[in-house]
Amino acid sequence: MGLFPQPFIDDLKAQADIVTVIQDYVSLKKTGATYKGLCPFHGEKSPSFHVNRDKGFFHCFGCSVGGDVFKFLELHEKIGFQDAVKMLAQRFGVPVPELERSEDERASSLERESLLKVHEAAAEWFRQQLATPAGARVRKLIADRGITQATSDALQLGFAPPGRDGLVKHLKAAGFAQALVLKGGLAFLRDDGSVVDRFRGRLMIPICRDTGSIIAFGGRSLEPDQQPKYLNSPETPIYSKSRTLYGLNLSKADIRKSGYAVMVEGYFDFAQVYQAGIQRVVASCGTALTPQQAALLRRFTSKIILSYDPDAAGQGAAERSSELLVSEGFDVKVAILEPGEDPDTFVRKRGPQGYADRLRASLPYLEYLLDRASAGRDLNSDEHRRQFLTSMLSVAARIPDAAARDQFADRLAHKARITEEVVRAEIRKAAVAKRTELTERVMPRVGATAKPVEKALVWALFHRPDEATTLLGQLEPADLDGMVSRGILETAGGLVADGGRLPSGLLERLSTMEVQLATAVAAEPAPPVLDLSACVRELKRLRYDREQAAVQREIDRLQELGAAERGAEIDALWTRKHQLLQRIAGLNGH
Repeated sequence: MGLFPQPFIDDLKAQADIVTVIQDYVSLKKTGATYKGLCPFHGEKSPSFHVNRDKGFFHCFGCSVGGDVFKFLELHEKIGFQDAVKMLAQRFGVPVPELERSEDERASSLERESLLKVHEAAAEWFRQQLATPAGARVRKLIADRGITQATSDALQLGFAPPGRDGLVKHLKAAGFAQALVLKGGLAFLRDDGSVVDRFRGRLMIPICRDTGSIIAFGGRSLEPDQQPKYLNSPETPIYSKSRTLYGLNLSKADIRKSGYAVMVEGYFDFAQVYQAGIQRVVASCGTALTPQQAALLRRFTSKIILSYDPDAAGQGAAERSSELLVSEGFDVKVAILEPGEDPDTFVRKRGPQGYADRLRASLPYLEYLLDRASAGRDLNSDEHRRQFLTSMLSVAARIPDAAARDQFADRLAHKARITEEVVRAEIRKAAVAKRTELTERVMPRVGATAKPVEKALVWALFHRPDEATTLLGQLEPADLDGMVSRGILETAGGLVADGGRLPSGLLERLSTMEVQLATAVAAEPAPPVLDLSACVRELKRLRYDREQAAVQREIDRLQELGAAERGAEIDALWTRKHQLLQRIAGLNGH
């Protein structure tokens, strides 16, 4: 992806006063060294949203959202970084330079533009084929499914004739290179060297980006023995299944307006619900929801109603999707349909109002899960109660908010008829165990387990950047093992090594969770440890303690084996332990 020159970004950030920008959206009042107001990203009555003009960042102590002026516009306007930069430059009259692009980036961009054009041309050809006499059977199939002409037009439905290479010939005549058609997955190369259409004898369903550009197709079979029932485009430079939600281009405005989304599984589920006037709907197309799809949806809402098939496969998908969404901070509910129904058939049988009523009766996800897990179990039986609690502990551990975890624990305890304190304690243990399994770059929620010495160094990145730069140079990667702030401090070190200066450009390089921690710490009036040089010594001491304990465990293990040939190995470990103890003593004596 093309990048704006860093000097331009730094200059724009210096000219774009963050208080001036945010005051366009939020009423701010100066309080000491910062400005304070009601957070625009969550409902609140008491202001917990702070803006630091001197350091150029904002942070909400209520919902933990934070970042620089670019991030504020990204979140508030639901736009990407480049659009935020352009908007800010226009606001302050700063000329925008051409994006820096390498030859490879320019070639890749040109290829993606060409792929979008060939997909648009293919979709138009499929629509033309639907209107021909040969498409009459497909038009009847669409009508028999209760899809109106208006909905068919909105979804841009089409028809791929059964011929061998009708689309290939059409696209060639339109001037598209054969290599491009193959790269887009619209055709494939046979062993005999011939190029044939991928989609033949199918109802064609365009798949779009949220911006509306066609990037792939789904083809529905027309014959009972035609396999597979649904044939989808392969992954291409413009299409990634894990990053796409079907129908979001049509529904995003209504999702944002209504404040929630209805998620269904299939193309026709989407079509019926959308046609019923419930236009805040998207489809996962029968695949397990991914973090990338959740992030895409989060741009428009944080509330989801899942409306999947009631069979075992559908409910399993609902459970997996719900767990992901809950762990990503979504408020999730589950709509329950009768056995044998799906949103498509339910709407056709009971009408829009019946489906709307079912959505209103949807259960909060955790209540749904409790009911599902307890069904068929005798909770008066110790064994069944143990199975029930075991199945729920892993779910509870993935709930990111501690208060919500405790609330779920109370409901779980009530259901299982066990003391609330016992269940809360077990869930907290499970949550801790989950955190130890996170990758080094994944951060817990703000304030979870960061040590005071870590917070002091993070604070220094913003308030004493020169001193922080010196201290970062004294740290080694192993000093940060297991530290909550590792990602922030490593990123800061990388920024300095690349010739950058702190804190400019730091927040842009951090993950969302890292930004939340960094801005929360930076918003404090003073560091939790006043002697910053002592922080480096403490981090090294903690490292040596960890290494010394690991050496001792290995010594104990080898001694338990009692093997004589291990003597030299044990002696080497004792020497290593002695060295570590000397280092710890040296740190204690400064």
